Amino acid sequence: MTADSQRDADIRRLAEARATEPGALLPILHAIQDELGFVPESAVGIVAEVLNLSRAEIHGVVTFYHFFRTQPTGKHTLYLCRAEACQSMGARALEAHARKRLGVDFHGTTADGRFTLEPVYCLGNCACSPAVMVDETVYGRVTPERFDEIVS
Repeated sequence: MTADSQRDADIRRLAEARATEPGALLPILHAIQDELGFVPESAVGIVAEVLNLSRAEIHGVVTFYHFFRTQPTGKHTLYLCRAEACQSMGARALEAHARKRLGVDFHGTTADGRFTLEPVYCLGNCACSPAVMVDETVYGRVTPERFDEIVS
């Protein structure tokens, strides 16, 4: 069995296990993302078949909710705060630096697969703006130089 066919079998198993739940679509998509780290394109057709919905309905839900990812993520997720307090303390310049340093835009993953860059709207670290979070560790007063240290 190839890796893709095993992944599709896993998707079908997850979908069928939750198909009878009320409002099953979101729990199925969450289960797929929890297990695989993202919702691959092949999941759209499989979930549509299991739930007897159109591919367009499944695709619409996956693309409507920003939480769902359609591509694999990096080993680490780097969240950059875009809330007002951080913006007032230089987050826009930090965003530009982060994009350039990592070579990706928001929702992108670095070529080496190390980081996925995500926007977030408040890390609760407003007194130490601008803030970033790598996985579950929050950093405050992040300058471009400190950003480079964090990702090194």
